[in-house]
Amino acid sequence: MSESTIAPQHAQPPSGPPQPGDLNDHLIANDFWTDQMLAEAGIPIIDVPFVTFGGGIGSFVTVDYLRICGVPTSAIRVLTPLKTPWESYEYLTTVSQVPRTERLRSDSASTPDNIWGFPSYAFREGPKQWWNVFLEPIFTRYYTPKAGHAFISMEKEMHRIRYPEMVVHGQVRMVRRRVGGGYFTILTPPEGAAATRRIAYRSQWVHVAVGYPGLKFLPDLQKYRQEYNDFAKVVNAYEPHEHLYETAYKRPVTILIRGGGIVASRVLQRIIDDRDQRGLQTQIVHLFRGYVDKAHGPSIFKRRRGADGWAYQGFNYPKSVWGGQLKQQVRKSHGEERAKLYKEMGGTNTPLRNDWLEQLDRGRREGWYRVMIGQIDNMRPVGNLVEVAVSSDQGPQLGTFDFVLDCTGLEADIREHRVLADLLDHSGAGRNPVGRLDIGTNFELLGTQNGGKIYASGSATLGGPFPGVDTFFGLQIAAQEIADDLIKQGFAKKLGPGRSTGQWWKWVRNRQI
Repeated sequence: MSESTIAPQHAQPPSGPPQPGDLNDHLIANDFWTDQMLAEAGIPIIDVPFVTFGGGIGSFVTVDYLRICGVPTSAIRVLTPLKTPWESYEYLTTVSQVPRTERLRSDSASTPDNIWGFPSYAFREGPKQWWNVFLEPIFTRYYTPKAGHAFISMEKEMHRIRYPEMVVHGQVRMVRRRVGGGYFTILTPPEGAAATRRIAYRSQWVHVAVGYPGLKFLPDLQKYRQEYNDFAKVVNAYEPHEHLYETAYKRPVTILIRGGGIVASRVLQRIIDDRDQRGLQTQIVHLFRGYVDKAHGPSIFKRRRGADGWAYQGFNYPKSVWGGQLKQQVRKSHGEERAKLYKEMGGTNTPLRNDWLEQLDRGRREGWYRVMIGQIDNMRPVGNLVEVAVSSDQGPQLGTFDFVLDCTGLEADIREHRVLADLLDHSGAGRNPVGRLDIGTNFELLGTQNGGKIYASGSATLGGPFPGVDTFFGLQIAAQEIADDLIKQGFAKKLGPGRSTGQWWKWVRNRQI
């Protein structure tokens, strides 16, 4: 996945009298802007051919491709509030219990620091992992890299391509089409960093890589928080929740966990690791909305393993979405047909990992891990506990818990992000069959062409002609398609065999470009 923001962004009206650089009503209401309109508002204009904003891993891999294809740093600007491209992603992995020492859910050759995919993460890690990749998935589980390995590798590549030279810190407010061609991308710089409140970047190409539009809180969680203003006992796994584990260190607690995906399995492993290593008495009740007890799928060729409530799959998507039959099926499909394909390959799932499977088996035998199937009807505080009413497979249930930890969906609607909402309202962008941004096979944001192009990659484009967009490899494929399209327009040099080989040797020797 590629992150630059994890919380919904809503437009805030300016406080006090208008100041130089403020967005006035005339600008906000118009879909097309002239240079004169910005001059009258006191917003300075900076020219640069290519602008990418978000600044997460999606921006990083796209810039990496363009730099390798010969685009100078002066022709690219990365507009971002992030200190590093992996900052937001690392936050999400850390709070969802995948710190740097643990393994991600990513393929060995999905290498954001290396567009060639060789040497892969497994190759770099050593001979033991070479055998793992050779024997997977029949004789061994899939290899996945450690989070820290990915971040350290990206940091090395960041300096090699001189990425910091292209970064401008701030928050992008909107993108509007320019009369005469191209686009204006409006940046709000950090307070005190510029003479005006806004800066306009005038460019021919724009790349949107804002990551997840926001956290998706289920209605019962939102209702509980609104009524009782309690953000400590009922939490989402993508929020900081270390206090939960720290409380369990001090006294026995009972935790209700909801969800059946990778985050739920990682949270369970953290709780049970603490239980084993510290001799804790933590009790776990695991609530599944749907219970999977066998292999399932629409046909014998599209089946996913399952048992004990979990649906098992090595990676976020079937491997054929990155280069096999399923990729071609989706690419050729349209409308309802494509939506159906996405529904078939979707659904919550988690990889098979022997360590936590053994833990859950032991928990079931010893009685401190119990499973319930159903949905939460209501929650309310009772003293220092949370009373939870559940409609379950065994009828209505009522229980009290020290904590409720929600490990369900991460993504809110794209309109929860103010820039994406503005693109839908003012830049000609539309939605695809599953409700995200509608892109073409070259990752161009359809409907926005204006003497230049707006591209988009990452989670906001899920549902387009290429599945797996919110994965490392998906971001690399998007970057390759965007770079190829820009090469056709004369912005970058073709990455033929000679140039590719030469650039790979520079990568191997860590030669700055």
